[in-house]
Amino acid sequence: MIIALIGIIIGVFIGFYIPYSFNTLYSIYLAVGILAAIDSILGAVSAIIKERFDSVVFVTGFLMNFALATILSYIGDRLGVPLYYAAIFVFGTRFFKNTAIIRRGIIEKIRKKIRK
Repeated sequence: MIIALIGIIIGVFIGFYIPYSFNTLYSIYLAVGILAAIDSILGAVSAIIKERFDSVVFVTGFLMNFALATILSYIGDRLGVPLYYAAIFVFGTRFFKNTAIIRRGIIEKIRKKIRK
């Protein structure tokens, strides 16, 4: 848990204080990659609440989600078809599913504490 917090702090520091700009042609790929990352993180939190978290599954899922979403966006860009919409739809659906699981898990833990 402490390693994750250190990683978040370092990431926020890098994001805010180290100037970096990227070509706007890559904005779709970056946006889809960020969606994939957020989806993986929400899935990890959901797995932690269910007490089924596996770091290997998280890392491989994180990398595969990012790679597949980016490749799908690239292929769609080359074909002139906005295939990145498919990734947005899938990740959006999974966001709601994972946040519902997280919400229910938190509510159950609070109810268990109240009952004791």
